[in-house]
Amino acid sequence: MNIADYKGVWVFAEQRDGELQKVSLELIAKGREMADKLGVKLTALLLGHNVDCLAKTLIAYGADEVLQSENELLKHYTTDGYTKVICDLANEYKPEVIFIGATFIGRDLGPRVAARLNTGLTADCTALDVDEDTKNLLMTRPAFGGNLMATIECADHRPQMATVRPGVFAKLAKDESRAQNIIKVDAKLAAEDVRTKVVSVEKVHKEFEDITEAKVLVAGGRGVGDKATFDMLKELAETMGGTVAASRAAIENSWLDKDYQVGQTGKTVRPNIYIACGISGAIQHLAGMQESDIIIAINKDEGAPIMKVADYAIVGDLNKVIPEMISQFKAMQE
Repeated sequence: MNIADYKGVWVFAEQRDGELQKVSLELIAKGREMADKLGVKLTALLLGHNVDCLAKTLIAYGADEVLQSENELLKHYTTDGYTKVICDLANEYKPEVIFIGATFIGRDLGPRVAARLNTGLTADCTALDVDEDTKNLLMTRPAFGGNLMATIECADHRPQMATVRPGVFAKLAKDESRAQNIIKVDAKLAAEDVRTKVVSVEKVHKEFEDITEAKVLVAGGRGVGDKATFDMLKELAETMGGTVAASRAAIENSWLDKDYQVGQTGKTVRPNIYIACGISGAIQHLAGMQESDIIIAINKDEGAPIMKVADYAIVGDLNKVIPEMISQFKAMQE
C-alpha cells in the first residue's frame, strides 16, 4: 500500500426509503472541516434507487461532489450489497478517510467494509481532528466503560475509517447555490452478490419525541427517586417548551423509555438548555450532553461531578426546586 495514493474524505450518506438520515448531514459538516484541513475534496457516497433529489441536498449541505450509485438491489440496505459497492468504489477511487454514522446500519456496515479493505475502524467516535504534523486522522471515543477518552490513529493503513455517533456534530446551513457535481457510477451489483433478500419492511409505530432535536431538555437520574416524580419533570419540560430525558440509571429502572436516554449508551444531545435533575454526572452521561449551550444541575450533593460542568449548580431537594421553577416559568408566561 502506498499511502500517498489515497486522497479525499468520504461520507457515507445513509438513506432509508429515500430519506436522508440526519447523521449524514452532521457528518457532511464535520467532513467539510476535515477535508479543508487536509486540503482535499469532500465526497458524499450515496447508494440507493431513485435518490437523485438526495444528491442535490448533500451538495447544498457542504459536499464538493456526490458519488451516486443507483441499483434496484440497493433500494433497501443489505450488508452484502452495500459492502460490495462501497469496497469496489474505495478500491477504485482510493479515499484517505471514510466516515459512517454509528446507526444500526452503520454499525453493521462499517466493520464489514473495514475488514474487506484491510484497514482499521474506530467505532462510536465523539470527536474528530487532524494531526497537523502527520496529517493522520485523530479519532476520539470513550474507552474502558467510558472512564476515559481514547484518541486513536490509523497511521499505516488507508482508508482511515470511523463510525460517528448521531447528534455529536451540528449540520451546516443549507446553501442551494453551491455548484452541483454529481457523478453517477455503475454499482456492478448482481442478484447473486446479495445473499439476503428483503421481502418486506414492517415499521413499528412508536410515539416519542426526538430528544436530539429538542432545544430544552429536563433530564432525570437515579436521584429522582421513582417513576412518579418524572411527571413533575415532564411538567417543567412542557412549561419550558422542551422535552423530558433520562440517564441510564433511570432507564434501567423503567422510569422512561430508552428512546429518551442521554449518554454513551444512549443519545448525544446539544440543546440550548439542559437541566440535570438527580444526575451524578458520570463520564458516560457527560459524553452525551456536555456540548449543551447551558447546563443547569439540581442535586443534593454539591460535590457531584455534574456540578463541576454545570453553568448553574443548584444544591437542594429537586422536589422543592422543580415546583418552584414551574411556578416561576408559568408566572412569566401570564
